[in-house]
Amino acid sequence: MAVIKLWYSPGACSLASQILLKETGVDYEAAMVDIGHGTPEEFRTINPKLRIPVLSIDGQVITESPAILTAISQFSPEKHLMGKTNLEIVRTYEWLNWLSGTLHAQAFGGFIRPHRFSDDPSTHELIRAKSLKTIRECYDKIDQDLSSVHAVGDSFTAVDAYLYVFYRWGEHHGMGMKKYPKYTNLVVELVKRQSVQEALDMEGVLYYVPR
Repeated sequence: MAVIKLWYSPGACSLASQILLKETGVDYEAAMVDIGHGTPEEFRTINPKLRIPVLSIDGQVITESPAILTAISQFSPEKHLMGKTNLEIVRTYEWLNWLSGTLHAQAFGGFIRPHRFSDDPSTHELIRAKSLKTIRECYDKIDQDLSSVHAVGDSFTAVDAYLYVFYRWGEHHGMGMKKYPKYTNLVVELVKRQSVQEALDMEGVLYYVPR
């Protein structure tokens, strides 16, 4: 049995990895890291990028959400957490890379941490405004592209868990997520899953379930 450890921060993008680990049912250790209030020196040695999530499998450290979600999916290949067919697997990576690179790093990165994009404080509000516009454009595209309560195929995949992260962030920042009905329907169904409830309860964060 592999020794598995996940470094996470409550409610952060690592929630998707936490959900997927719960979905597989494997035993793992969860280590909380509060990136926002001083990074522990131990974590700096584990991931010099100073980003979560981080996954360790038998001492092999893996970073970046698409890679981590892929690694976790391999614990339960019969669940097809990255898609059932070759095309679904391709679509899963299409989603994960866009969500990771555009909605997360670019849009929410600029909205929450504009200092990463400019050392000039006078530009930060302009960066936040532009980033918010990009966030809303991404939400529009998500709602447009969804055709069912699953992003890929007809069953739960890593994409659904990752989409939930950004829905929660939108609710947290008062972005009125109910205006995206298909996205909302996906989340309503998603939070019925035991794996999602266990991950949220373990992290001690709000469900942000649409009413």
